[in-house]
Amino acid sequence: MQPLPALLTLSAALLAFPAYANHDFIYEVEVTNVTKGQTFTPILVATHTRQVRLFELGQPAGEALEILAEAGDTQPLMDLLLSHGSQVDDVETIPGLLGPGETTAIQVRSDRHGRRISVAAMLIPTNDTFFALHAERLPFWGTAHYQAPAYDAGTEANDQNCANIPGPVCGGAAHSPGPNDGDEGYVFIGNGFHDLGEEDEKDNEVLGPLSYDWRNPVARVKVRRVR
Repeated sequence: MQPLPALLTLSAALLAFPAYANHDFIYEVEVTNVTKGQTFTPILVATHTRQVRLFELGQPAGEALEILAEAGDTQPLMDLLLSHGSQVDDVETIPGLLGPGETTAIQVRSDRHGRRISVAAMLIPTNDTFFALHAERLPFWGTAHYQAPAYDAGTEANDQNCANIPGPVCGGAAHSPGPNDGDEGYVFIGNGFHDLGEEDEKDNEVLGPLSYDWRNPVARVKVRRVR
């Protein structure tokens, strides 16, 4: 028996995988908060090419990421991602707050195989800490499991003072355009809450580590291809 011509073999493969042929991939993204006492603000989920990056470790955060990390507002980063045109397939926000031990999910689209996924949200109560799943490859089939660490945006001093922390615990100021005194100036791996000493923590507005400290990873992310 003669082997099939290469063109016919390719056509048969495309018929067997219609989603691939139509460049139409749908993924369910499930996020679980695995911290003891931190809450996630609305969660940004984006699918994109490998050239698109939310940040670079050791480099200054952009303004859109700064706003997400200090205020929990995803809109500026959504707008920035969408400005990349065909390099970004889909950008969504999961609304509401996600408390410790809670799970939420959303569906996103990707145009073709080989794209990446990024997920990010602020941790509250913190000054400028966010978690991120950063440009990980989308699974071609089945489910991929990821552990996501917390990062510090380096845009605000980690004074753990409620006056400078938004959200239901503190109700303080959100975004404080920088540079600011005491900020680090670059993105780094988040290193938790710290004991600031009796003189600071006797002020009820300064939060201590007993309730709000964490260790990485802080989020579990499951990405499942559903179509």
